[in-house]
Amino acid sequence: MAGDKRITVAFAGNPNSGKTSLFNSIAGTNLKVGNWPGVTVEKYEAEIAYRGYLINFIDLPGTYSLTAYSPEEIVARDFISSGQADVIVNVADGTNLARSLYLSVQLLEFEPKTIMALNMYDEVRARGITIDFKMLQKLLGCHIVPISAVKKTGIDSLLDHVVRLYEGKITPPEGKLTYSPEVEDAIAKTQELLESDISLMSRVAPRLAAIKLLEHDVTMHRIARGSPVWIRLESKLPEIMNSLENAVGGGLQKKIAEDRHAFVRGAFKETVTEREEEKKTVTDIIDSVVLNRIFGLPIFFIVMWLIFQLTFTIGEIPMGWIESFFTWLGGTAEALIPGEMLRSVIVDGIIAGVGGVLVFIPNILLLFFGLSFLEATGYMARAAFVIDKAFHKIGLHGKSFIPMVTGFGCSVPAFMACRTLKNRGDRLATMMVIPFMSCGAKLPLYVLLIGAFFPGKAAGNILFAVYFFGVLVAVLSAKLLKSTIFRGRSEPFVMELPVYRFPTAGSVLMQMWIKAWMYLKKAGTLILAASLIIWVAINFPVNRVVADEYNGKIHAIEKNRSLEDEYKRASITALENEKSAKLLEHSAAGVFGKCIEPAIRPLGFNWRIGVALTAGLAAKEVVVSTMGTMYSMKHPGEKSASLEERLRNDPEYNPAVALALIVFVLLYMPCLAATSVFHREAGELKMTFFYIAYSMATAWVLSFIVYRIALLFL
Repeated sequence: MAGDKRITVAFAGNPNSGKTSLFNSIAGTNLKVGNWPGVTVEKYEAEIAYRGYLINFIDLPGTYSLTAYSPEEIVARDFISSGQADVIVNVADGTNLARSLYLSVQLLEFEPKTIMALNMYDEVRARGITIDFKMLQKLLGCHIVPISAVKKTGIDSLLDHVVRLYEGKITPPEGKLTYSPEVEDAIAKTQELLESDISLMSRVAPRLAAIKLLEHDVTMHRIARGSPVWIRLESKLPEIMNSLENAVGGGLQKKIAEDRHAFVRGAFKETVTEREEEKKTVTDIIDSVVLNRIFGLPIFFIVMWLIFQLTFTIGEIPMGWIESFFTWLGGTAEALIPGEMLRSVIVDGIIAGVGGVLVFIPNILLLFFGLSFLEATGYMARAAFVIDKAFHKIGLHGKSFIPMVTGFGCSVPAFMACRTLKNRGDRLATMMVIPFMSCGAKLPLYVLLIGAFFPGKAAGNILFAVYFFGVLVAVLSAKLLKSTIFRGRSEPFVMELPVYRFPTAGSVLMQMWIKAWMYLKKAGTLILAASLIIWVAINFPVNRVVADEYNGKIHAIEKNRSLEDEYKRASITALENEKSAKLLEHSAAGVFGKCIEPAIRPLGFNWRIGVALTAGLAAKEVVVSTMGTMYSMKHPGEKSASLEERLRNDPEYNPAVALALIVFVLLYMPCLAATSVFHREAGELKMTFFYIAYSMATAWVLSFIVYRIALLFL
């Protein structure tokens, strides 16, 4: 049976090489998403049955090298070096082979069973590029299979090669990167020292271990220190390295990298022939417009404005359907569930809390669709290039834009993406302003309040303005921080611009589904738990004095036969409203909210908003679920209403309060998970406290200003 024979295959490759498209083409609907152990880098896996085997595919994070600086590089390198994969599929961009070859030679140093999937081969042929496959295979020491992930050609041949290589029916050609004589001599001497430690060599290939030690590789040095051979290495390795440095007249890492690049240039020149007179490509034509120094930045803002317009305009229709469903579900549950306590838990706690968040799934899907589409086409790389010039004026550079854009999805991976910034000042300044880049978790509140107080055509413009305001605050904050606390020159920015490609519908829709599923899981766990906790906090403890007082008044009206039925119902409803409000004020949530109300009252916020904002420290979606729970209480004769309608009818809410609340949620510190990652990346407790204080102070001051100005005009 297939389940008895398993093959583990890892996909490795550069960003924009089409690796994920190939993975999705093979995986289909079998995709499983999680996180790699210990980090927030996403892990994609899939299993398919093929020729009597159950093949487990793992999509490693895209990376340009295996030097283990960024989280993605660390994950990819650790997995490859662990030997968990039976076969490595190295996905290379055939239209930009020179770029892909550097990672390829690094992969082959790890000595795994490797196959190169030469992707976009249809484009290679269309451009008149010819590749000498036999020679390239001989130089690299691995089989090469031409494929097209988009057109799904060559995939069966690739899978056949995987199985045959695993079974030993084909063997890789003899090929090996050869360094300069001085480096090779140092590698041989270091390797000779290492080979005396059998236990170490069983875990790491001797040649790879020697190269990594000479490169000052932190991971390899840590492994070597834990082995008996370290006693000899500690005395001999410095001599070998000093001798090599004197011979090459410079740093070892630089020399080894130069030798790799020299090999790559030679292999490319030997095997690839490009058309001499290349016509101006579609990419060149588009770049002449979107990278224009005058029009580039306005075009970027127009593109983002269109995404937010579509997010609100198109999302409003399915949002109304979901809202109607949860209104019906709440009314049905209220009619069917016996027992006042259980009914309140289900209707006011779970349905109102979780349903209040799930209603915004269409908007979140549309936003991530737009961002995923721009990323897949190659435009986001251009956006970083365009932004670079503006960023230099504030002391940062285009490389900071990548983590900041990542912050539109989630602050956690955005903080980790800052590892690619070598300059500590740049890294900390970028991390400090990432919370101002509005993450997807804040979108439900924006949609809720904009829909309630700014309906119609203005909604999309206001949503765009919110995101733009966050970017503006981030830029000004970065300028302030780089001019004061984090002074120093920024490193130069170099970034590859991939060829424009129209993404496959399956790839973009898969990314949408992944984001939706992660959101649904959060709604079913964290938000559900938070909704139940908030329900308990607003219902307990019960102030018996207040309850008995109002129950007595209600009972007296019910017994009074001289009153008309209509007057009785109106009086009882009014007393029920007063009773609920008084009990809420005396509950745990009410007491806490009253304590912090003086600090937020200048912003137009009442104590209920204070409770919601505090709960939002767990996750920003919880702000909406908390409001849904707190405003869910209905009284006799009152029809079910959406949270949007309840806020619109609340006398303490108005457009000015809505704008101030949007600004506060946009700017105040992100969730506790993101804050813990910030602390881990910053490495200093005082920096974490400064980050919390700065974000909270910025949120308070700007919310106050927005509220006061809005009162004058709205």
